[in-house]
Amino acid sequence: MSVLVFTENWDGKFKKLSFELISYATKLAEMLNTKSIALSIGEVEKSELEKLGKYGAHKIISIINKNLDILDNQVYSQLIADIAQKEEVTVIVLANNNVGKALAPRLSVRLKAGLGAGVTKLPVNIDPFVVYKKVYSGNAFAEVRIKSEIKILTIAQNSFDLIETYNHAEIVNTEVFVADGQVKTQMLEVQKQTGKILLTDAEIVVSGGRGMKTPDNWGPLIEMASLLGAATACSRPVSDEGWRPHEEHTGQTGKIISPNLYFAIGISGATQHLAGVSSSKVIVAINTDKDAPIFEAANYGIVGDAIKVLPKLVDAIKELKGK
Repeated sequence: MSVLVFTENWDGKFKKLSFELISYATKLAEMLNTKSIALSIGEVEKSELEKLGKYGAHKIISIINKNLDILDNQVYSQLIADIAQKEEVTVIVLANNNVGKALAPRLSVRLKAGLGAGVTKLPVNIDPFVVYKKVYSGNAFAEVRIKSEIKILTIAQNSFDLIETYNHAEIVNTEVFVADGQVKTQMLEVQKQTGKILLTDAEIVVSGGRGMKTPDNWGPLIEMASLLGAATACSRPVSDEGWRPHEEHTGQTGKIISPNLYFAIGISGATQHLAGVSSSKVIVAINTDKDAPIFEAANYGIVGDAIKVLPKLVDAIKELKGK
């Protein structure tokens, strides 16, 4: 019996998200009186793999195969299922991102396992197995009971703190056979965003809405993001108008993010937008309308014109940073 966590790597490096998953899986394993196993697919240096042990993994299974360089959901889910059965896994932990959302349902079917999606805390109870998650676009919470022998959990990003345990994990290099024609997915082109902090990785996000009035007013917002080391984002109307690029659109139909700090500047807070940002740990809102829905979700709020408030915020940040 063990807890298996699938850890993604990006160009051979793990990000904070992978360490969050390991931390979560290790604490869950303690609750189940068992151990956590990390699975890494792709070419990753030993020194990088050892970092997974730093956050609690007792064993690290490393698989390198050129046919697995491209993520194929069907092949990956079969591989993870095979390892789960071999290691007698009772819980599989994945990220609640695009990869996790694609793999988890397939694994659920293959293993006849119950699925808890978008979990934000450790299980409320082990026997019966009950997990806690947000529902209705973050407007409510639910406790979900999973009755199957094997459970699959996808963990919402930034919902669990990193816990360092400094385990000297055993690294097991495992060979698998993947036929050349087995992978059906083809990668035709790769376009990497450079020079900007990715929204999905950002600890701080500064986002603007139609309250910014025109695209010409975006300067102070961008300057504020730069001072804070933050990513920039926007509401859907802003991206639809062409004020900001579509990759910055956050919300139900855009990117789902969970930063530590989210600034909603000139954003009213429609349900569709809140669905994408409600997992943020702290939300700061600036809006002229004191009754705007965003203030119901915000931890801190300023009722005022964003165009007038932003320059003052920028000055205050510069003063704090001594610039």
